[in-house]
Amino acid sequence: MQIYVVVPGDNVDEISTRYGVPSESLIYANQLVYPYQLAIGQALLIPDAPNQEERRVIVANGYAYTYISPWVLEQTLPYLTELSVFSYGFSEEGYLVPPPSDDVWMIRRAEQEGALPVLTLTPFGADGQFNNNLISAVVNNPEAKERLFLQLAQVMEQKGYGGLDIDFEYIKAEDRDAFTAFVAEAAERMNARGYQVSVALAPKTSADQQGLLYEGKDYRALGEAANHVLLMTYEWGYKYGPNMAVAPLNMVRRVLDYAVTEIIPEKIMLGIPNYGYDWPLPFERGVTEAVTIGNVEAVQIAIRNGAQIQFDPVAASPYFQYWTGGIQHEVWFEDVRSLREKFALITEYGLRGCGYWQIMRLFRANWLLLADTFWIQKR
Repeated sequence: MQIYVVVPGDNVDEISTRYGVPSESLIYANQLVYPYQLAIGQALLIPDAPNQEERRVIVANGYAYTYISPWVLEQTLPYLTELSVFSYGFSEEGYLVPPPSDDVWMIRRAEQEGALPVLTLTPFGADGQFNNNLISAVVNNPEAKERLFLQLAQVMEQKGYGGLDIDFEYIKAEDRDAFTAFVAEAAERMNARGYQVSVALAPKTSADQQGLLYEGKDYRALGEAANHVLLMTYEWGYKYGPNMAVAPLNMVRRVLDYAVTEIIPEKIMLGIPNYGYDWPLPFERGVTEAVTIGNVEAVQIAIRNGAQIQFDPVAASPYFQYWTGGIQHEVWFEDVRSLREKFALITEYGLRGCGYWQIMRLFRANWLLLADTFWIQKR
């Protein structure tokens, strides 16, 4: 599939005629909103006949909360190998805590579409935030671990899960080895029951990287313990951080350069963000808070405010600025250009595939481009 970048004077009908595709197909693929205005600098995916060339087979994973729109899930599942249901928690004593709403309907939908349902385990405290004291309490307590593993196996068998994803963040440095042992034991127990085990890794660029996000994660040991890993290669630009690309390509590459020295590439899933941020300016740390937006929504914001979309060649990411209510804003998001660059990394490094955080918003052009670039493995 081709990508076209809108210039002044363009309209849907003219672009459709130029490329010989129905305007309805262009509108559908790019989720254009009536009356189908375009933003200067907007990247459009030009739908074409399916790619018949030989392509790599990859695994595609997507995280979703249990309150995802059934329609969005239905539209997305054909492009997924795995659906990670977010999420189950646990108490300090190792008692499993289910998500606040039913997850069985998602498991059944995934099965119908040939996608593997995966139970995501997270150490969320009562405030809904990652709690490293909760991690410490369980990974260092044999009785709590035993209780948690038994309950996980029971729920996975009863509900029909096919895998376990361990997403623990902000692990204390002193718990690093205990956490690795926890993952190794989980993999041994679950593999014996026919379940795969994955672990999410903060985006490190060196073994001795400082910081609470990184010190508790031993890339080499966790890569050996788990069946595969997800690199969380996003959130450089984040809700409370400075205005910048969410997943700048130059930073993603640095993480991959390090990761493949510790973990075999065939075990690595590249994390891809399915969202963007809108920052009010000027940025002031501790005060400024960005708004999370979808990629389709970002383009609509540009159209409404007459903003021209730019593309940063280093970050390989689209962005724009606009004014509203006397306040300047800056938006960074993903489009088919930035995604094409990330897909190229999967091939370049020989990775297992990609994992999306998260699939709550439909970005159809992404899925069409992914399926045109790779064969997506199904069960």
